[in-house]
Amino acid sequence: MTARSLRKGANVPVDAAALRVELVWSPGPGVPDVDASALLLTSAGRVRDDGDFVFYNQPRHASGAVAHLGKQCADGLTSDTLAVDLRSLGPEVERVALCASADGGTFGHVPGLSLRLLDAASGGEVARFEMTAGTETAFISGELYLRQGRWKFRAVGQGYAAGLAGLATEFGITVDEPSPGSAPPSPAASAAPVPPA
Repeated sequence: MTARSLRKGANVPVDAAALRVELVWSPGPGVPDVDASALLLTSAGRVRDDGDFVFYNQPRHASGAVAHLGKQCADGLTSDTLAVDLRSLGPEVERVALCASADGGTFGHVPGLSLRLLDAASGGEVARFEMTAGTETAFISGELYLRQGRWKFRAVGQGYAAGLAGLATEFGITVDEPSPGSAPPSPAASAAPVPPA
């Protein structure tokens, strides 16, 4: 499969059944720490419950379809990786939003920010999306979505100034608010999963 460098809004078919999704950037002094996360969404664009949010504090979805694999540093770059097995997603899941949050600054201070989709079996690059940002502290980098029975990837590049908590609540995640006088939560702090109503 030939890799495609995508512009914002572009899409590409995804033939691989299992993917590695790498959020990549150049670290350095003053560069915020970046974390990758994913939201499993229904056709309504909402999570079913808080368990559909996969991030470093909740690194594996109950279905096993999405997992947060963590960070690596190599060749002067840092990456934070998610694994997505499209075959294991339940029939209710029609989109997987691939998100990011910046801790200690905005994405405008994160050089070389890009998202790479790799075929988990072959290691070949399926697509690459190089992103630019400004004052945002959370980002939807891209999304995997089901269209007429086939999975595709869209380069989204939509930023949120309210951080990952603001992004997550827009999709139906319950986020704990800090009580007065308590230490603020980590940028991706979420309430414990609750059973659906």
